[in-house]
Amino acid sequence: MEGYKEKAKEIMVIGHKNPDTDSICSAICYADLKNKITGTDNYVPKRAGHLNEETHFVLNRFGVEAPEYIKDVRPQVMNIEIRHTEGIDSEISVRNAWKLMDSLNVVTLPITEGRKLTGLVSIDDIAKSYFETFDNRVLSNAKTSFANIVETLGGRVITGDESEVFDKGKMLIAAANPDMMESMIDEGDIVILGNRYESQLCAIEMEAKCLIICEGARVSNTIAKVAKSHDCIIIETDYDTYTVARLMNQAIPVGFFMTPRDRIVCFKTTDYVEDIQEIMTKKRFRDFPIEDENGNYVGTISRRNLLRSGRKKVILVDHNEKNQAVNGIEDTEILEIIDHHRLGPIQTITPVFFRNQPLGCTGTIIYKMYQETGISIEPVIAGLMCSAIISDTLIFKSPTCTPDDIEAAMELADIAGIDPEVYGRQMFGAGSNLDEKTDREIFYQDFKKFAINDVTVGVGQVNAMGPEDIEKIKAKEVPFIDTVTGDGGLDVVYFLMTDISTECSYVLCSGKNADTIMSLAFGVDKQQDTYILKNVVSRKKQFLPAIMEAMEQ
Repeated sequence: MEGYKEKAKEIMVIGHKNPDTDSICSAICYADLKNKITGTDNYVPKRAGHLNEETHFVLNRFGVEAPEYIKDVRPQVMNIEIRHTEGIDSEISVRNAWKLMDSLNVVTLPITEGRKLTGLVSIDDIAKSYFETFDNRVLSNAKTSFANIVETLGGRVITGDESEVFDKGKMLIAAANPDMMESMIDEGDIVILGNRYESQLCAIEMEAKCLIICEGARVSNTIAKVAKSHDCIIIETDYDTYTVARLMNQAIPVGFFMTPRDRIVCFKTTDYVEDIQEIMTKKRFRDFPIEDENGNYVGTISRRNLLRSGRKKVILVDHNEKNQAVNGIEDTEILEIIDHHRLGPIQTITPVFFRNQPLGCTGTIIYKMYQETGISIEPVIAGLMCSAIISDTLIFKSPTCTPDDIEAAMELADIAGIDPEVYGRQMFGAGSNLDEKTDREIFYQDFKKFAINDVTVGVGQVNAMGPEDIEKIKAKEVPFIDTVTGDGGLDVVYFLMTDISTECSYVLCSGKNADTIMSLAFGVDKQQDTYILKNVVSRKKQFLPAIMEAMEQ
């Protein structure tokens, strides 16, 4: 259970969907900075999509594990206060289950075997066992242990083995004389009686399995010897006959009355609160068991818990637009935004710390924050931030690159022990190796949506290291791009294949007025399937602003 309490304190640092190197590395580095500032480990990097080859290379180069993939950040059951009630054994008595409910102030107890849930017993089940059970064979049907009977009656075992189970026969009170008792007692019965010697002897000779001697009466040595010879258990109790009769049903194991696992509505810790609300309102259960991803029992929740379901806490890096954010972002509590892009229409519940600077990379902003706080940068973290800057600035060739980006990259490279130029070519070389990628994987590996007026525009970009790489990518993407329009509400799509070596982008497009917009934006004609844009390498600073301006015309 402690694991779930700790999970509730977790603050996710996460970049945009279809993450690039800056998005991943900035999440890791900013989580590191926040943990060092706060002296905690509550800040955890996450990712909202799958890694591209370039980012794989970077993480492998510096020996860093990829952040956990998070598909949706809506509140989950694990974010609710889960009540941890220890599971009980199905063999404990109804009486003990009742006492436990009373001491814990609960109305439901989980029944477990090891860590697995086998059933639930509720206060309603216990009430039914007391008020609605009139079968004098219910104890044997329930396979009640004699140990349970002894404990329930506060009894003393005179003869026999209390570990045995009462599994045949009925329960009766010997209120008649011995002559009549002979016709009433069958082999294996439990007989409740007093201190009458003749009645005790008669019950034993009729092969009763157990005698319960009431009102503190003591069994004679003779009766005890006869009972042993007949394998008859004798229990003495201080209770009177009436009380014993009333208490006997409380000795029944709770497993007999429980609701079995296959009839229980059970949720996982990973279930979304939104998805379980309707189910909970339609079921009569007061408490619902929770299991972890391995099927182990964790605890219970009630409808009341849903009212206190907590929003996950997140910090956004390298984006500030809802359509680029992880699914469910509107149901979270955004604490901070660290970004270097244009301002988008994202909304927050409360005021947030928002740092947005016109720099080439989010990694540069985070580097500045390390400097401002006076926290030293470890070589691995330096390597990741430097990689992010090199990636976003295309080894300082992008028009988005600023002197601040170059200065940060050089200082970080020195700490990490790398040569930016040499390392950058290695990194982009790894990223341009797309032979094993499908057309869809290549198209969406660095893809962003933008809302321009009432039009949803999608822009993907992939980097290449020469004409041969460009042609390989074109061969896959030319037949694919027309299938993308309409996918996820996209009206227009553009795909940039950027040759870093020549600082030239080759553009494919599809959708309503896509070609007209390209012509207006850049004043170039399509060559076969492709627009060639010389000295255009930046989606953010060169391509998208021109597209937006053209769409305004």
